[in-house]
Amino acid sequence: MSHSAIERLSPSYPGRAPWGTSAKLRAWQEEALQNYLDAAPTDFLAVATPGAGKTTFALRVAAELLHERTVKKLIVVAPTEHLKVQWADAAAKAGIQLDPGLSARKGRSKQFDGVAVTYAGVAAAMLSYEAMVAREPTLVILDEVHHAGDALSWGDAAREAFRLAKRRLALTGTPFRSDANPIPFVTYDELPGGGRISRADYTYGYADALRDHVVRPVVFMNYGGPMRWRTKSGDTIGVNLGEASTKDITAQAWRTALDPKGEWVSAVLAAADRRLTEVRRHLPDAGALVIASNQTHARAYAKVLTALTGEPPTLVLSDDPGSSKRIETFAQGDSRWMVAVRMVSEGVDVPRLAVGVYATATSTPLFFAQAVGRFVRARRRGEVATVFLPTVPIVLAHASALERQRDHVLGPTGATEVWDESATLLAEANRTENASDDLEGTFEALTSEATFDHVLFESQQFGMHAVPTSDDEADYLGLPGLLETDQITHLLRERQRRQVGRHDRAEKREKVPPEQSLARALESLRKQLNSLVAQYARSRGVPHSHVHADLRRQCGGTPLARATSEQVEQRIALIRTWV
Repeated sequence: MSHSAIERLSPSYPGRAPWGTSAKLRAWQEEALQNYLDAAPTDFLAVATPGAGKTTFALRVAAELLHERTVKKLIVVAPTEHLKVQWADAAAKAGIQLDPGLSARKGRSKQFDGVAVTYAGVAAAMLSYEAMVAREPTLVILDEVHHAGDALSWGDAAREAFRLAKRRLALTGTPFRSDANPIPFVTYDELPGGGRISRADYTYGYADALRDHVVRPVVFMNYGGPMRWRTKSGDTIGVNLGEASTKDITAQAWRTALDPKGEWVSAVLAAADRRLTEVRRHLPDAGALVIASNQTHARAYAKVLTALTGEPPTLVLSDDPGSSKRIETFAQGDSRWMVAVRMVSEGVDVPRLAVGVYATATSTPLFFAQAVGRFVRARRRGEVATVFLPTVPIVLAHASALERQRDHVLGPTGATEVWDESATLLAEANRTENASDDLEGTFEALTSEATFDHVLFESQQFGMHAVPTSDDEADYLGLPGLLETDQITHLLRERQRRQVGRHDRAEKREKVPPEQSLARALESLRKQLNSLVAQYARSRGVPHSHVHADLRRQCGGTPLARATSEQVEQRIALIRTWV
C-alpha cells in the first residue's frame, strides 16, 4: 500500500489494520472478516445477497492483508468494464489505489496498489497475470465469481493466471448454476445422488439482510393479459400470458407481451411510472429502471417513456466508457428513468433505484436475482422496492423463491436427474430461455393487452384481476414508498379486502335475474371459478387441473362440467381464501 494511502487511514479496531474511512462495518461484515482472519485461508468464498455490501467486506480484507504485508499487491477481477471503475472508486475510499485501465502488456505505474481487470481481460492476457502474481505475494478478489463458470476459457484462464496467488477471495450474490464447468478455487462437496455442490465459507442471504434492514423488501407487481401472434406457418394463436402451456407457446406469448408496438408494454410502463410518482412523494430522488431484451427494444421503450413523462430516460446500450458515464450521472442525479439491456443487471450500484420493470425474455434464476438485486440496496429504514413482472410461470417462481438460498450445483457428466429444488428450477429456466432464444423470425407479434394480475410479497399473493387505470390497480400502485415489512403486509391485505368488497357489491348489483336460464348462470359461475384458478395456478406454477382437483377434494362433488351451481359457488368461496 502506498505511503500516502497509509497516512490517510485511521485506527478502527484494537489490534487490527486501520481502515480508510470512518465507516463502521455491518454486523455480517465484521463476523465474516473475523472468520477470514481466524482461518487465514488461501481460498475463501463469501456469498452475500446483492446490496449487502460485498465490496466493503472485500476491501476491508484487502486493507488488513496489505497493512500486515501478508500480500503486497491486489488484483480485482470483475465481470464488466464499468465494474472495474466502480471497484477502483470504492477502493480509493478505503485508501487502496487500483488501476482500472491497465492492459497487462503495457505496464503500470508503481503508484498503484493493484489493478482491476475483467474476466475477459484475464483470458486475453493470462500469462501476464500469471507472471504478476508470481513476482510478489498477491491477493486476488474474484467478484461475481460465478462468471468464471460462464465459459470454459474464462474459468481455465482464471485458474491458470491465479494459481500461484498468495490469497484468493471469491465473492458472489447468486452462486447457483447447472453447467458442467466447475468454478475455479471453489470447494465442492459430493452429493448422495451424484454431482457436487459448492461450499461457501460465509453466507449472508436475502432473508438475513432483510431482517437486519440491510436491504429493502421487494413487492412484485404482476401483469398478464391476452396475447395474439402469427406463426411462421401463418396460423394465428391467442392465449393469456401465464397460462400453463408448452415452452414454445409460453415463450411466444412472453415475447409478444414485450413487443414495443403492443399495448402491454405501454400499460405496464405507465403503471410503473405511476408507482414511481407515489414513491417519490417520500423519496424525492427515487429512480426507476427498465431491463430490456435487446437494444432495439430498449430504444423503443425509451420513446414510450419519453411520451409518458415528457422526459427522455437515460439509455444504456453497451458496455463502453460512455455508458459508464451515463450510469454514473444517473446514479448521482434525480431523473426518473433509465433503460438498459444487460449492463445494469449485475453489480452496478445505483442506490436510488426503487422501481423496476423486468421487460426481458431472459429467464435464468441467476439473471433474475441479479436484476432484482439492483433495486434492493437500502439507504434508510422503511424503503420499499417495487418490481413489475410479466405473469410468466418461471418468472413468478423465481420471485417466490427470492428468499431461498441456493448453491452452485454441478451434475455428473451425462446425468439427467436433478438433485434439489434449486437445480429443478434452474433446469426449467434454462429450457424456457433456450426455447425463447430460438424464436427470432419464427412468429410475428400481433396484439397484446395488459391486465393487472396480482401482487406477490413474501410468497403471498394479494389482489385479483383488474383493468389498468382502474381503482383496483390504483390501490396497489398507491402503496407508500416508506413502509416496514409488517406494514406492507397489512396494507396489501386491506387493499385486497377493499377490492373484494367492490367486486361483491358489483356482483349484487348485476345479480342474475330470475328469468335467466340455469345454463347461463352456470356458465357465469364456471367462468368466474376458472379465472380464479388461473390466477392461483400462475402464482404457484402448477397446472390448472391440479388446482381444480384440490378444490374438488376439499369441497366434494362432481367434476366441474357436471357440478351444480351450489358446488361451484363453494369452490369459488374456497379459492378466494387461498388467493
